[in-house]
Amino acid sequence: MKKPKFHFSHFPWYPIALSTFPVLTLLAHNVGPVRLSVAARPLLVSVCGAALVFLLLRLALRDWQRAAFALTLFLLLFFSYGHVYSLLAKKWNFERLTAVMLSACLVFAVLTLWWATRKPLQFTKGVIFMNILSITMLIYPTYSVVYFSVPKWSSGNFIRDSIPLPGTKAAAVQPLPDIYYIIPDMYTRADLLKDVYKYDNSEFLASLKQMGFYVADCSQSNYIRTEPSLASSLNMNYLQDMGADFAPDSINRFPMWRLIEHSAVRLILESAGYKTVAFATGFSWSEIDDADVYLAPSPLESEMTEFEALLIQTTLARHLEDVGLLDAEQIAGDRYRQRTLFVFDSFDDLARMPGPKFVFMHIIAPHPPFVLGPHGEPLDPGSFLDEKGGYPANKFMEGYRNEVTFVNDQLLAALERLIAESPVPPVIVIQGDHGPWMQPKNKQFYILNAYYLPGHSDALYAEISPVNTFRVILNSYLGADYQLLKDVSYYSPVPNIYDFTAIPRSCGR
Repeated sequence: MKKPKFHFSHFPWYPIALSTFPVLTLLAHNVGPVRLSVAARPLLVSVCGAALVFLLLRLALRDWQRAAFALTLFLLLFFSYGHVYSLLAKKWNFERLTAVMLSACLVFAVLTLWWATRKPLQFTKGVIFMNILSITMLIYPTYSVVYFSVPKWSSGNFIRDSIPLPGTKAAAVQPLPDIYYIIPDMYTRADLLKDVYKYDNSEFLASLKQMGFYVADCSQSNYIRTEPSLASSLNMNYLQDMGADFAPDSINRFPMWRLIEHSAVRLILESAGYKTVAFATGFSWSEIDDADVYLAPSPLESEMTEFEALLIQTTLARHLEDVGLLDAEQIAGDRYRQRTLFVFDSFDDLARMPGPKFVFMHIIAPHPPFVLGPHGEPLDPGSFLDEKGGYPANKFMEGYRNEVTFVNDQLLAALERLIAESPVPPVIVIQGDHGPWMQPKNKQFYILNAYYLPGHSDALYAEISPVNTFRVILNSYLGADYQLLKDVSYYSPVPNIYDFTAIPRSCGR
């Protein structure tokens, strides 16, 4: 008797393909904020886990088709559980929901095995259809990931069309200084800190001034969110003046993210002989990973990523948190804390690194999650949240004040070393990208904005905004001749982030 030939199309490989669907779908929904590499390990675990269960079911049921059928239902149960649980938890405040859901899952699993063992059922008829269906389901998330990860236009050409680059005239200062652009996220102005958060920041500002910093005490951000703020400051222009990609009806953030990674400032400085140094932030759109030097904490393979913790929350494994084996908030907090401490610990190495260099440092503090105490002690970010996952005003104030104190202490110590150890007096900008949440619309633009421009502070003024920061620096140090723009703050809603409305400024000019 001849052994039947193996036909790939007739073999039930569809559950293995389907095991990748939840991971790819979650990645597609987060493709901007996270790197594609974060999905590698969960994809591997999901596929290998599905393959192992597939083999075990094959041994138990003695049939590949029945094993594939049972595995598909098990995958549906496992990966949909978290979504169903969250939906029911929002609708009903039922104390025994977990017990009911787990009991229902057990019943479902038993029924699945019973169904798969029924002899009258024919599982071979739908194999080709299921194989095709599994591939079809993967098309959209795969397309989304690929589409939004590949540049749609040449960044260099786009930038050259958006803002005139300086000519080849000799730099105004020789040798060229290192330029540090430090963005403590959501760091607000001293007057708002005092009036709303009852926090006196005068000692920190006085220390900056004693070092030689100019503090623009009436500065406002140009935009209310990090992405447009950084895209604007790094390209020395307002987004609405940079082409059709930023039309009011657009909700596409990717052109803005590309402007952060391949900015006019970076292009100008690299053309002048600078090398770019950047740090990991945890948000791929603000990580210049193709910089000449890209710095990130050493990966610890045993640590779970925020993406993996979020994926687990959508599955039956979410109950690992109930037994203390998983804490999603703490995992995210550990990552934020590690990256923040790494940046401050790197200042000594930066001063000794040969220049000239442009250092881009986006620090996710004092922005939530609040993971650091005033002396750098680790805090549980979940302790600042209410039952609905929001920030009560008093808890936000506590966490924000803690991190402002920590950032102040770390910055002062790092800046003293940096200035003392740099062979050429550096250029340093410490600039909030926007102000804190839960404030009146106009006050959400109040930012810390401090400049160390040895010999060129006369070009600064109290109301200077980020859009003019590098116009001043390039004029002073590279012999450029940029006209300063009018300092304007623009509010925009979500999702229409380019539908800008001018907001009155708190000071004149």
